[in-house]
Amino acid sequence: MIAQTQDIAPDVAADVELDSGPRGRERARFCAATRTVQPVSELIRFVIGPNGEAIADIKSKLPGRGIWVTATRDALGEAIKRKAFARGFKREVRLPADFVERTERLLERSALDVLAIAGKAGLVAAGFTRAETALAGKEVVALLHAAEASPAEARRLDGAWRRQAGSPVVIGFLTSAQLDLALNRPNVVHAALLAGPASETFLARCRRLERFRTGDQHDQAVVAAPKLEPAAN
Repeated sequence: MIAQTQDIAPDVAADVELDSGPRGRERARFCAATRTVQPVSELIRFVIGPNGEAIADIKSKLPGRGIWVTATRDALGEAIKRKAFARGFKREVRLPADFVERTERLLERSALDVLAIAGKAGLVAAGFTRAETALAGKEVVALLHAAEASPAEARRLDGAWRRQAGSPVVIGFLTSAQLDLALNRPNVVHAALLAGPASETFLARCRRLERFRTGDQHDQAVVAAPKLEPAAN
């Protein structure tokens, strides 16, 4: 079941599905799937491209009018089932067969984009040795293990951080190839994410992706396995 959000700012009318364009200061919008008003942080905005196809506006900055849907696979699937796009835009809307998967990939891409920014800012200690060194002397906010990483090596780094931090945040849904591309270096299997604005944005986008996949809402820094997870004991 998709949770409904109440007590949202009164400046958003619940009967308005179509916005007039991207607005950075809006606090809440009407969800075309759940028919509830929710904070924009829990929604995804969709616009119509030149070819009449719906596009996920992950950063809520694309021009044109748009509709909003709760940022979960279930809610997006429900919006498609209820023909919420055609109703909201008041026109025929093209929806590719893999529309939900495309949206998920865009959310993943947005996380990788900001990870690349964190890497350029010197906030990622890539490689097992560098990550282990960072744990000993720097403010680490998360550990990254490639999806195909050795469980033994991952446990070793997780254990080292647990002895210092107690409950480390571990991100394990990215492949080594994705980490290589984002960090512009080969064979990245393990990395430590250091404190900084880009790192916080990356973690927030990971949580958003996790919520899209699972439907769970989390305010905590640690999100359930297997995407963004606490290290195993």
